Amino acid sequence: MFTRIARHLGIDTGNISHTERLVSTAGGALVIFCIFIITRAALGPGGALLIIPSMGASAVLLFAVPHGALSQPWNVFGGHILSALVGVTCAILIADEIIAASLAVGLAIGAMHYLRCIHPPGGATALAAVIGGDVTHALGYQFVIEPVLINVLIMLMVAVVFNYLFPWRRYPEALIAKPQPETEDTRVRSQRTIEHADLVYALSQMDTIIPVTEHDLLQIYELATGQAGQRQLQPEQVLPGHYYSNGKFGADWSIRQIVDTSPSEHPDRDRVVYKVIAGAETRSSAMLTRAEFARWASYEVTRDGGNWLRVDDNSGHSSG
Repeated sequence: MFTRIARHLGIDTGNISHTERLVSTAGGALVIFCIFIITRAALGPGGALLIIPSMGASAVLLFAVPHGALSQPWNVFGGHILSALVGVTCAILIADEIIAASLAVGLAIGAMHYLRCIHPPGGATALAAVIGGDVTHALGYQFVIEPVLINVLIMLMVAVVFNYLFPWRRYPEALIAKPQPETEDTRVRSQRTIEHADLVYALSQMDTIIPVTEHDLLQIYELATGQAGQRQLQPEQVLPGHYYSNGKFGADWSIRQIVDTSPSEHPDRDRVVYKVIAGAETRSSAMLTRAEFARWASYEVTRDGGNWLRVDDNSGHSSG
């Protein structure tokens, strides 16, 4: 009964550890303390009055959801600075405070969208520039530097250093250790069907808040597997004289051409001979069954000058 009510109310029932919650609490308290101390030292006793409340909202994102897309450095920096510029401009050009405040928030959202730096607390920064009172208005565009830029830089520095102390909380997200290269064993396991219970278990094992609902995750999985199924090359699509790519990047990228075939109704005897045209192991050749070659290939390609282009959508990889 409780689970059903929680689901309808959107209550997160994930198993976040007490350690993770306490670390988030300590990080949020520490960053606001640092902002107060450093801002006061830089701007004098009255500097603390210029600390904008939206930094409290940013602290929640950076220390409770450090791996979230909206918590990353460009989102924090761009979101606040851009919103501050929009807010100050609206405050200067529009006399009516209600209209100025409304436009400041709306335009800030639009600007963050276009510059790919959506950060929810940025809306509060834009609003603060309009309704912050005489002290804020007197600053004009200096408000963007003092206090917004100073606050943001302190916030990001503390987030990087503090989260680095905890291996599972690297910030920014790019510092998280990347998965090891896929082996034959992991490749076989990755081809197994993932069920709903598997996703629920995986979420329960990640000791952090994931800014996506279980329903959204399931939908992403269904769309991804459906797209992968449509993209999978079929054995009957492997034709003599045609070129195929494994769809990988860097040193693993490769283009093969089918140079001969040995057709058979029996899958184990239906073979193709290929040679590597570009990428890894160029100029080598080998024989595979048609089904094995189809599993290797991601899509068919054709040469267009110096590029290899996908046959189905004309998106290409450079041959250089």
